[in-house]
Amino acid sequence: MTRMSWDALLDEMRVRNLLVGQKSSTVSGESRTEFERDRDRSVYSSPIRRLIGKTQVFPLDLNDLVRTRLVHSLEVSTVSEGIAAQATRDVICKREKKLTTEQQRAISKVAETCGLLHDIGNPPFGHAGELAIASWFTDRQAGRDQIKKLGSKGSQSVSDFHLFEGNAQTFRILTNTRLLAHDYGLNLTCATASAIRKYLAPSHKADRKSEIHEMTKPGFFCSEEKILQRISARTSTEGRRHPITFLVEAADDIVYCVVDIEDGMKKHLLTWPQVFEYLSKHCDGSPVFKQAIEGANKQMKGVPEESDLWNSEYPQAFRVNAISAMVRAVVNIFDLRYDSIMDGEYHKELVYDEECTAASFVEACKGLLRETVFRYQDVLRLEVRGREVIHDLMDLFWEGVSDYLTERKTHTRTYGGKLYLLISANYRHLFQQRLLLGKEGETYCAVQLVTDYVSGMTDAYACRLHTDLMNG
Repeated sequence: MTRMSWDALLDEMRVRNLLVGQKSSTVSGESRTEFERDRDRSVYSSPIRRLIGKTQVFPLDLNDLVRTRLVHSLEVSTVSEGIAAQATRDVICKREKKLTTEQQRAISKVAETCGLLHDIGNPPFGHAGELAIASWFTDRQAGRDQIKKLGSKGSQSVSDFHLFEGNAQTFRILTNTRLLAHDYGLNLTCATASAIRKYLAPSHKADRKSEIHEMTKPGFFCSEEKILQRISARTSTEGRRHPITFLVEAADDIVYCVVDIEDGMKKHLLTWPQVFEYLSKHCDGSPVFKQAIEGANKQMKGVPEESDLWNSEYPQAFRVNAISAMVRAVVNIFDLRYDSIMDGEYHKELVYDEECTAASFVEACKGLLRETVFRYQDVLRLEVRGREVIHDLMDLFWEGVSDYLTERKTHTRTYGGKLYLLISANYRHLFQQRLLLGKEGETYCAVQLVTDYVSGMTDAYACRLHTDLMNG
């Protein structure tokens, strides 16, 4: 396998141009680069706006200071840009002597955009929502009936839904849905579309126990497989991850492992003494933990310990210094593994690399979250409620989609016809176009319409719609 080239990795061709030869129009005097345009169209997109109403950890939380999925994505975007800028300056430029100034800037811009977009495929109620969508196909009769029509157990078309995955949905939204008056998602550059793809496995080959990290979860649905093949060929990433993907993935881990603890303290589920005791015990002498504590202590010097101000500000100071220390650790390990990454032979996560000084700290933070915050009773209750909301909505909208499959036109004569018209017009348009083209199985397209629509909802909208349609 040939070494990846930054000339190909930073390909500026847009997905629509790649697939059908139609270029994007630009206004006279346009001075933005193609990667700046990627970032800007992402910021203004409806999937990004919906993240303000999607769960990070605490569903439907009334505390304005607790992070939503949008705030999390903004933070990951910021850290992604910072890591990429440091990695470009300290690693890539020293290894790639022909890298242009424009390419140097492009690397951090692509990372920034991917950080912003990385969670747009997540359904309502966070990762519990993914499980709820997948379990509809085993727990509800309508779901089981459709699975039987899709193919044999373990086939890709069946596994796409049995193992519904937000990362695969992200790639679908960005490349194969109707967002900007066409059916090519955000019509991103091939570089950004390639870098957003975190996992490489098709759903029927994903193995959570695999030692190859990028094969542990589905990275795409069969509906996007041909698009992915074209993008991968264009960017020289066939069968391997884009180098920027490693940096964005690390930024996600860095951010959520400390900010979710901070939010847990805001919710009074954790105290700083509890956090300090747990991390001291489980960090295994991590230099990152030591640097974070030393930096926070220096920053808070002069503030009376255990005062209201100290209790409020110390966790923030710890978070700032911990992120800074982890970023340095990730850039160092990126430098150490750069050649194997560019050769497509590195199959781990940077933060969990055995040589990464942040590894034990990140794992300790996540261990603390699993043992405390993620077991919070209100979170568990709302996640269970979310399952019923999602299952009921999928039942209802499957009735609507089934009606359209029978009638092949919109109408209001039956409840199924009414339910079909409640689905957003852009989703219905794409579905009907797919049926007319006749290149995909009708059942697959119909089921995917339901998962597209329900997974795109915010937590509050899903609950409100459920109440409206189910009479409370």
